[in-house]
Amino acid sequence: MFPKNMRCPTCDLRKPARSKHCAVCNRCVHRFDHHCVWVNNCIGAWNARYFLTYLLTLTASAATMAIVSIVFLVRLVLLSDLYLETYVDDLGHFQVIDTFFLIQYLFLTFPRIVFMVGFVLVLSFLLGGYLCFALYLAATNQTTNEWYRGDRAWCQHCPHVARPPSAEPQVYRNIHSHGLWSNLREIFLPAAVHCERKKK
Repeated sequence: MFPKNMRCPTCDLRKPARSKHCAVCNRCVHRFDHHCVWVNNCIGAWNARYFLTYLLTLTASAATMAIVSIVFLVRLVLLSDLYLETYVDDLGHFQVIDTFFLIQYLFLTFPRIVFMVGFVLVLSFLLGGYLCFALYLAATNQTTNEWYRGDRAWCQHCPHVARPPSAEPQVYRNIHSHGLWSNLREIFLPAAVHCERKKK
């Protein structure tokens, strides 16, 4: 848990493994993941499960808002029979409303709702992608800090990484991964894992 002679240079405390001093919070954080500006706090060993739950609820809320708004617009189109309407084109011919014209009409009639649908769709995909990345890190028992440092340190294709020309390419190996279920249990039940390790 505590590597020999490892002290935090800022606060001069013994430094546990996987900890880091946060420059924003000005304290050492056990199993430091990152400093989150959304919650104005560091994400570490004791609150990672709450952060994942927070990400899940944000993603679900944005996706639900997008679905409800799309259903509202579709029902509006179906109830008002807008898809059956026609318009006169530049040549004077009657044309059936196509999808592009329908979206343009909806945007001109309900600009806030259509803009909100576009915004929450993009937000849903971004949050969903970040949630998948955070779940990947949880499943492999890595922190964002370790992932960033690990991949950068052993990247074979990055020209900015200083490495002797004759050095063998090295592969990053995560020494903290103990299998999917153990990794998830360490994040979602950290006290239970801590008690088990104390018994051993």
